[in-house]
Amino acid sequence: MAEKEFSTYKGKPLVRCGDELYYGSMEERFVIRMQIKTKKEVNGLQVADKVAIQLLCTDPDLSPRKQLVKASEKNGLYLALDIADVWLERALKM
Repeated sequence: MAEKEFSTYKGKPLVRCGDELYYGSMEERFVIRMQIKTKKEVNGLQVADKVAIQLLCTDPDLSPRKQLVKASEKNGLYLALDIADVWLERALKM
């Protein structure tokens, strides 16, 4: 079976399921989860307004509470992706 190709952002996988986006690879130590909290209409299109960002440790032996490393909320998906990229890069270098 062929491996599924994911969309990427700055060379890392970006997967969307409804109003949740995951940025990074689950094979790495950390991954980012972004949740679209609210949307607004711009020129007839629904766009993300408030986006919650979470840096998560992918260690399955940790409790969900301990997997959460850092969290924030930003206005707009583009700003959220920029912050997510910085957090993930720094976390993967540790």
